[in-house]
Amino acid sequence: MNIVNTLTIRHLKQNKRRTLVTILGVIISVSMMTAVITLIFSFADLMIRQTITDTGEWHVQYQDITKEQLAAIKGDDATKTVAITRDLGYAPLEGGQNSNKPYLFIKEYDVQGFTQFQIEISKGRLPHTDKEVVISESVATNGKVKYEIGDRLTLRVGDRFKQGGDHPLDQTEPLRRKDGTLTETLQHSIIRDYTVVGFIKRPVSETAWAPAYTIISYVDDHIIGGDDQVDASVVLQQANPFLFAHAEKLAEKNQIDTVQYNNDLLRYYGLSSSGASSSMMFSLSAIIMGAIIIGAVGLIYNAFAISVSERSRHLGMLASVGATKRQKRNSVFFEGIVIGLISIPIGILCGLAGIGITFSFMNTMIEGALWTSEKLRLIVTPLLLLITCLVSMLTIFVSVYLPAVKASRVSPMDAIRQTTDVKLTAKAVKTPKIIRKLFGIEAEIGLKNLKRNKRRYHVILFSLVISIVLFLTISFFTTGLTQSLALSLEGINYDIEVSSSNGERLDDRLMQSLVSLDGVTEYSVSHELVRNAWVDAASIADELQEKVKQDKSMLQDGKYPYEIKLYALNDSSLQAYARAAHADYEQLTDLDHPAAIVMDTIHYKDIDTGKYIQTKSIYANIGQHIELTSFFNESGEETKANKVIVAALTDKAPMGMSPVGVGGLNMIVSERVMNRLADSEELANASMYLHLKSTESVKTQQEIEAMNETNLNVYNVYQSRIREEQQILLMNVFSYGFIVLISAISVANIFNTISTGLALRKREFAMLKSVGATPKGFAKMLNYESVFYGVKSLLYGLPVSFAVMVLIYKAFANKFSYGFTLPWMSILSVIVCVFVIVSSAVVYSGAKIKKENIIDALKQENI
Repeated sequence: MNIVNTLTIRHLKQNKRRTLVTILGVIISVSMMTAVITLIFSFADLMIRQTITDTGEWHVQYQDITKEQLAAIKGDDATKTVAITRDLGYAPLEGGQNSNKPYLFIKEYDVQGFTQFQIEISKGRLPHTDKEVVISESVATNGKVKYEIGDRLTLRVGDRFKQGGDHPLDQTEPLRRKDGTLTETLQHSIIRDYTVVGFIKRPVSETAWAPAYTIISYVDDHIIGGDDQVDASVVLQQANPFLFAHAEKLAEKNQIDTVQYNNDLLRYYGLSSSGASSSMMFSLSAIIMGAIIIGAVGLIYNAFAISVSERSRHLGMLASVGATKRQKRNSVFFEGIVIGLISIPIGILCGLAGIGITFSFMNTMIEGALWTSEKLRLIVTPLLLLITCLVSMLTIFVSVYLPAVKASRVSPMDAIRQTTDVKLTAKAVKTPKIIRKLFGIEAEIGLKNLKRNKRRYHVILFSLVISIVLFLTISFFTTGLTQSLALSLEGINYDIEVSSSNGERLDDRLMQSLVSLDGVTEYSVSHELVRNAWVDAASIADELQEKVKQDKSMLQDGKYPYEIKLYALNDSSLQAYARAAHADYEQLTDLDHPAAIVMDTIHYKDIDTGKYIQTKSIYANIGQHIELTSFFNESGEETKANKVIVAALTDKAPMGMSPVGVGGLNMIVSERVMNRLADSEELANASMYLHLKSTESVKTQQEIEAMNETNLNVYNVYQSRIREEQQILLMNVFSYGFIVLISAISVANIFNTISTGLALRKREFAMLKSVGATPKGFAKMLNYESVFYGVKSLLYGLPVSFAVMVLIYKAFANKFSYGFTLPWMSILSVIVCVFVIVSSAVVYSGAKIKKENIIDALKQENI
């Protein structure tokens, strides 16, 4: 080790507090990067595992392929594993007690398929030949048909076709019947003999409203014939952005018509077949990682800038005894290496420990709030550690470079006298006279102190601005993630939907029996009628206005034809919905002046672009009238219009209401108002739905089916609702965890920078006290300094944050379209917190400085 490096080590040891402060700044920065990278890796891992549990592990699926095509897929270099599956068809379930599920659905897997699709055996074993089956437990629990291991089955297996239909129905298609009689048939039937070898948990793919129970048999490439067709679900060697083009090329080469991608899984690898999605993910990743790296550079730069500023005299002394510019520069680089070797391992460990503790709290929250089969786990991989170390070293180098260059350029005399740090020209420390008049001499001295040592002032200001930008950027980013997720989901807000299959109303006796079932916690009865309205061109949706500009013939007398879906809710449901929409319930039941709650905000997926869009369905005002009519009645003439008052505007949908597209409008009224607006024939033909929420949806569905009521359609969407709520909850956990993490780091950064900056001014403060500054005046001066710091940091930080928010919004706009809204609560929180944290740091440091002896402080060289 050369003499300059030896002196650098000695100087670091002599100035222990300053060295510890620098190390602490680097540790905070490295901890932040470690925590952020680990959080992203771990959250992606959680979502990948949860998706595999729900939909199976596969990246690409080639459908309806032959044995020859299967061999080509298996021989492809990109293929890791291939699961063979086949939907064999449906067979009548003899003795079944559930009229809504009269079939068995036979599905076949090979050995790899059992693994990839996570078939969970509950008793017995999995099938080894195409003559063996395992049966879903729901056949016994719901269908009331008991089978034992070893039983032999002879099934007539065919495809479901509705009357007059030319394509087979699958498991997502509900049972087709009318007046209690099936209106579908099994065709192309073949006889199959099976032996029962086990039982399985109900597969996730078997929805509650599916018309059949699942039984699973075996298939492999040795069993299938040359003309037989199967599906091949492929796990690739590596999931990368080129997999889509490769799969399409492989399909084209082997004349495979249908290729499907597991987009639910691939999106968590950061992959999408949509160019808009890929562009959005790339842009967002670049912006967020850029913000985090800039924040990290800011943290470390502050630490080294303050350190070099205080070492200037030491570097000047080295120069006076012959140290070259290169040696002075290398001295600072060496200091960065030493501090990095100490700080990076500690920072990584602290980041991992912090995120591990955070995950333990998150898992408790997830388990307590909602059932999920997977937990957050700490993902630590060599790649993660390598990325963290490389980014940290690069960050330290960038942070040290400017101070090192500055140190090499300082002349010995200037460094010893410290004339480069402190500027005492009249112009440099000039302050507005109004400051003294309004706030007194303490405020003026405080402002002069900031101007006197601009470099240290700028370092602290930069630290504050970085913290503000980081917090607001991450807050806006996580809000955008949550809003984007909400747009992409269906928004299911009920568990079970009950309706009549023949279009008739549910009678009061049946309704009372259904809502009185054990487990039912909430219900809503709705009647639906379709109406029309002529809407002024100035009030129609933005998307329609664009179309009208291109084709004026779409308007009639300056008005556009809207389809109106009129929903009537039962009294109790309407009262609750009116409160949520801030509407007057009494106004909604006034028959002399019919009124409705209008859903003026909708969201939908644009088929052409693949974008999820949130927009205004109509531009209306509370109190205005909408004239309802019917364009298509039996006589072919438009009916007389009924004026309906807009009682409230909302974006919240009542339980079970289906969304409309552009050019449509949902209006919610009371049952009495609907009776007033429609005649008896229209009311008789109105669609009626009962929506239920239940603590035990499967049990409630079984109890409904056990009533043996004919002409009832029962849809249990509990699994879909739970899946959506899981995604929203996990996204909220991720978002709040991210915000709390960044907040903690920002607070630590501000506190560390300000307290360090004040600690390094002990001699300056001692001089002020020596010329008569009272404790009260000294405290006022520090308070005014904190105000100046807060105001200036907000003046710079808020505009920069807004600029980054616009970039993030434009990145989201590649896939999601919604209005730009500033996060006012976050902005208000930042304004309050900046002044609170800065004031706390100043008060804390000021209290420590007050205890210092004036003479000792004036003599002090090292800290």
